[in-house]
Amino acid sequence: MRKVEIAGVNTSELPVLDNQKMRQLFHEMQEKNDATARKELIQGNLRLVLSVIQRFNNRGEPVDDLFQVGCVGLMKAIDNFDLSQKVRFSTYAVPMIVGEIRRYLRDNNPIRVSRSLRDVAYRALQTKDSLVHKNSQEPTIEEIAKHLAIDPEDIVYALDAIQDPISLFEPVYQDGGDPIHVMDQISDDTQDIAHWMDGMAVREAMIKLEPRQQKIIQLRFFRGKTQMEVADEIGISQAQVSRLEKAALQRMQGFIK
Repeated sequence: MRKVEIAGVNTSELPVLDNQKMRQLFHEMQEKNDATARKELIQGNLRLVLSVIQRFNNRGEPVDDLFQVGCVGLMKAIDNFDLSQKVRFSTYAVPMIVGEIRRYLRDNNPIRVSRSLRDVAYRALQTKDSLVHKNSQEPTIEEIAKHLAIDPEDIVYALDAIQDPISLFEPVYQDGGDPIHVMDQISDDTQDIAHWMDGMAVREAMIKLEPRQQKIIQLRFFRGKTQMEVADEIGISQAQVSRLEKAALQRMQGFIK
C-alpha cells in the first residue's frame, strides 16, 4: 500500500544496513574486489539518496532524474570511501551525492556558463572535496588555488558563475508565522521607492496606521532598509517586522480601495 517507485525502484522495499554490516561489506569490496559486496552497498544506501533529493524538490526536475544522478554520486562515494578515516559513511557520502546533483542542475541550467569556466569551477570543487577528505577541514580559496596553480580570483569568479539563481520570493526563515523571503534581506539605496507612495490616498492611509507600523513603512520603503536593519533600529525581531509590515501594507491597501 505504501509502494512508491522512483526510476523503477520500489522504495518501500529498500534495505537498511547497520554500521557493522557496512564495514564488513567495504572490507570485502576493497580487499577482495567483491562486486557483489559493492552492489549490496549500493542497494543498502539508496535510502540515503532518497533523503538527499528531497532538498531539491522545488527545482522542477523529474524525481527519477535526480534519483539516478544521486545514485552516481553514491557510487562515487562507495568507490572512494576510506575506512581508515573513522567517519560514518553517510557523513562522507551525503556531500558527494549533493555535489553530483548540483553539478547536474548547473549543467542543465538555462543560464549558460562557458565550458572553460565550468571546468575551473568543477576542478576547484573536486580539489576542495579532496582536501577536506585529506585534512579533515575546509580549505581556503588560496589553498585550492595553489593546488591547481590558478589565481584565487579566477577560482572565485568561476565558483560564482555556477551558483544557482534563486527567486526573490524564496523563504529563508520561518518561525511558525509569516516566512521571511530573500527580498526581505535586500536593501536598495539606488532606487527611490517613494514615488509609488506620493499619492494623496497613500499618504492618508499611512496616517491611519499605528506609529510603529508607520515607522516600519518609512524605513522600508522610503529609506530602503532591510527588515534586519529595521529590526535593529526599532528593537524587535525580524519576524515581528515582517508581520507588522505585511499587516500595514494590507491595511493601507484596504484604506485605498
